[in-house]
Amino acid sequence: MSQSEFQYTLERVIPAAKRLTDKPLLVRLDSGHDALDTRIWLSGDEQVDFIVKWNPRKQDVETWLAQAEQKGQWTSPREGKRVALFSVEEQQTRSDKTYRFRRVMQITERTTTASGQMLLIPDIEIEGWWTSLDQSHYDDAHIIALYRDHATAEQFHSEFKTDLDIERLPSGKFATNDLIMTLSAYSYNILRWIGLIGLLGDISPVRHPAKRRRIKTVMQELMYLAARVIRTGRRLKLRFSAACTGFKAFEATYAKLAAS
Repeated sequence: MSQSEFQYTLERVIPAAKRLTDKPLLVRLDSGHDALDTRIWLSGDEQVDFIVKWNPRKQDVETWLAQAEQKGQWTSPREGKRVALFSVEEQQTRSDKTYRFRRVMQITERTTTASGQMLLIPDIEIEGWWTSLDQSHYDDAHIIALYRDHATAEQFHSEFKTDLDIERLPSGKFATNDLIMTLSAYSYNILRWIGLIGLLGDISPVRHPAKRRRIKTVMQELMYLAARVIRTGRRLKLRFSAACTGFKAFEATYAKLAAS
């Protein structure tokens, strides 16, 4: 989603989220939405905090490295790599009004690669996160850790689009696309539930351990199974091959769904 008219999205989503809980909300956004107007809008709600990835654009990395040498707390995760964390306070003006925002900075300097190869010129990487969270309660490392949880949401978002094949909605009518999205969300939840009860136990045909299975895996292992439909005694039966690796998982899942 682009930044254009993104505020209207917030005006719809935030009230909907508040109806689900009375607890404070934390909004996490990627660097495509680090515009000042977005941060101003989010700051106007006392029940909402935010962490927004900073877009460095054409920042001078040497200048930030010098600041890190003065203000940063340096750590060395491995030989040839060191990382500095510190916070800065930025003042920005909109409509003759000045706003102050905290930005957590992470400066990474690499003189060798992870495999030990020496670099002729040090590689310097700068990253930043705008946040409204108070530094006295949320230190720099905590802010970064909270934002990294955003990647989990991105995985679900990507899975929803690709595995259900709705990356491009088919209709030019909003009402039709809204219906398709609603049905897709319903299907996604059903498949997710089937995956949790059918593909995580000892009888799962997928052997590597996991906390959840991709929707694509659920469809491949429990939906795309070859079986013969038999009509006998006014009943319908499914006959699977004796070599079907997913039969036990399918049988257990069907029994749970039929009993609920």
